[in-house]
Amino acid sequence: MFKGRDIISIRDFSRKEIDYLLRVAKKVEETPEDRLKVLQGKIMGSLFFEPSTRTRLSFEVAMKKLGGEVVGFSEPALTSIKKGETLADTIRVVENYVDVIVLRHPLEGSARMAADYASIPIINAGSGAEEHPTQAFLDLYTIYKEKGRIDGLNIGILGDLRYGRTVHSLTYALSLYNDITLYLISPEQLKMRREVLENIRDKLKFKEMLNVEKALPELDVLYVTRIQKERFPDLSEYERVKGTYRITLSTLKKAKKDLILMHPLPRVDEVDVEVDKTSHAVYFKQVKYGLITRMALLGLVLGVF
Repeated sequence: MFKGRDIISIRDFSRKEIDYLLRVAKKVEETPEDRLKVLQGKIMGSLFFEPSTRTRLSFEVAMKKLGGEVVGFSEPALTSIKKGETLADTIRVVENYVDVIVLRHPLEGSARMAADYASIPIINAGSGAEEHPTQAFLDLYTIYKEKGRIDGLNIGILGDLRYGRTVHSLTYALSLYNDITLYLISPEQLKMRREVLENIRDKLKFKEMLNVEKALPELDVLYVTRIQKERFPDLSEYERVKGTYRITLSTLKKAKKDLILMHPLPRVDEVDVEVDKTSHAVYFKQVKYGLITRMALLGLVLGVF
């Protein structure tokens, strides 16, 4: 199902395949660490052309916890790319050293292009403002773990829905599940991309909104994203929308008692630190779930699970 497979877009996967990944992740979480050294002798190439903390470190730690090794870079300026080497050539060189490549790149379509050149699996760790499929996998696992189900939930996605690759992948993934109502909450300038909405229109119910407080009493899950300054082609546009939303203790008075509050991180000021102390906040648990999910994914792609 996953062995030798590229992980490029969440749209390449069925619900059956995603649910299988979530079941494997649960088994990984329940297995003692000393019994998980299943990738000894395998090497992961970690090629990060953009800054990353959680994604890069979680993939690297996941590989090491499974007994494998990691090579790669997080500073492309220190590589032959600085000399003008193309991404295609970089991929064709690195695939001679490793068994799987995890790639983050600022250009949309970069992961799929890399997969076209590589003879080993490529895992998309973020391609421009396009998609971030492994984040969607871990987000689904977080919802499943914290709510006990994914079907039948009211889920709000708040913030930068235009440039946020995490929310594009999550929206596509949620469209595979049943009886979900999606509340898409953003400034007018940052509404969800039309191509995403066209893809999900016949698959789930959604409402586009400006006001989070109107949606909050209905929500089981609120997924907050930062407004990403680095994605804006025009900084004056960013200045007009920054700080539009801020989730505080006061905001959450309107929420259900069992609402879970998620965030792909990093955050800036869109979630007040006081919220961290509440039972709603699960965004640091997401980090742990991300490690587990990526361990499961690496094991599946490399054929040991």
